[in-house]
Amino acid sequence: MQISEERNSMIIDGMAFGFSAALLLACIAGTAYTRTFRSLPADFFRILTSPGPLITDYFMIGSMPAAFLNSGLCGLTMALFMHKLKGYSHVNTLAGFFLVISHCFYGLNLLNMLPCFFAPFLYLRQRNLDYNENLHVCMFATCFSPFVSELLFRYTLGHSFIAGKASLTVKGVFLTLLFLLIIAFIAPAILPGAKAWHKGYNLYNGGLAYGILGFLLFNFLYKTMGIQAPQKLIVANAVYDRFGRSYRLFGNLFFVTLFAGCIIAGWFLNGKSFKGLSVLFRDTGYQSNFAAKYGMQICLMNTGLYGILFLAYVNAAMLFTDGAGFTGPTFGVILAALTFTSMGQHVSNVWPIFLGFPLLSLFSSAFHLLVGGASTWTISSQSYLNSVAFATGLCPLVGHYGVRAGLAAGMLCASLCTATSALHGGLMLYNGGFTTGVAALILIPVLEHYSIPKRSEMKQYINLQDMMTVNETVPGKTDSKSASEK
Repeated sequence: MQISEERNSMIIDGMAFGFSAALLLACIAGTAYTRTFRSLPADFFRILTSPGPLITDYFMIGSMPAAFLNSGLCGLTMALFMHKLKGYSHVNTLAGFFLVISHCFYGLNLLNMLPCFFAPFLYLRQRNLDYNENLHVCMFATCFSPFVSELLFRYTLGHSFIAGKASLTVKGVFLTLLFLLIIAFIAPAILPGAKAWHKGYNLYNGGLAYGILGFLLFNFLYKTMGIQAPQKLIVANAVYDRFGRSYRLFGNLFFVTLFAGCIIAGWFLNGKSFKGLSVLFRDTGYQSNFAAKYGMQICLMNTGLYGILFLAYVNAAMLFTDGAGFTGPTFGVILAALTFTSMGQHVSNVWPIFLGFPLLSLFSSAFHLLVGGASTWTISSQSYLNSVAFATGLCPLVGHYGVRAGLAAGMLCASLCTATSALHGGLMLYNGGFTTGVAALILIPVLEHYSIPKRSEMKQYINLQDMMTVNETVPGKTDSKSASEK
């Protein structure tokens, strides 16, 4: 089937509108499931006006339906921009869309998202850059949304801040505007350079770049200024307490339906065939645009299959270990796991990274058994569930260096994930991508130093050796090294 940019763009836009509609329908189903229809407006307002550092569970702050409403409205806003701006939508924009809707379950909402989303348009206008081609930059900048909520509602109030009672101050609005100017002109500028740091082996390029910027901003605003670091909000919520464990049933029904829909839609668009999917599964994922190479209809099937794989991992982790359960952040990271299914991630190059997390858990348990004590974490703890979704951004390492590199990547990300959020105070939402970027900075030089040449490189090396041997045995031929020395 012929691949065209126009057809790919139509499918990308269709996915954005489809996922947004699914989230809004889940909001309606959720109100019937939890019987919270009357409280939905108040729950949604509480989400909008609450600070949201990692990992703020919007199921607890508001309600499960309110979190779906928040994600659906934010997704619909992004989808409208994708559709209305002149030009074709591309896979980077789709990646930004998935990151927006996923973080709307923990830390990002319609109120704190829009200022960060619009801020880079000032940079694009000043540099005379195309809005559509750089829309993903605006979407990625929403990772700083928790800073907006903090500056608006809590930063200038200090100990007088009361959860659930939003109070804007003139000083807070002024600081927020200054902060947005920084985001407008600094965030887009540092994004391209980060790719050189990890040489394209980390798909979450924005996580590394913005993690470092978040580290700087947090330390200046809090550590340098002597302001108490923000704390995660915990709100008493009877509905959340009653339905907490049973959200698992709702979540599995929602995601299985959603991912099955992706597979079926892709199958129809591909001429009622899975042809081409197996070819995608053999791709290394390194600097790869699946849409341009295989077509978005294949990517759509890959998205559904990948989503089912990650959902199975989450359920297995909860089955065999005690942990967070199907919280708002868990719902969010299942969507976040789909981010680069059109440009690098597929079921064949991520499973070693998945496996790295339980391997580190087993190693930790064995270590504590040897020295005494007990391991303090499981693979279903919230931070580890969040981390594994983003750790798969290192899948190009698996495609290039093999399974052992993937296992090492997973174990390293699992080891780092609980420490990196402290660097930016939880106010930069892409902590998983930041962790992945740090792991890449450690792993890539080591892999490059110790890696065995690939088969093609080895073949060239052997051919070169054969030629040198022939030169040495043929009369009249002179050793090249000796000739140069003479």
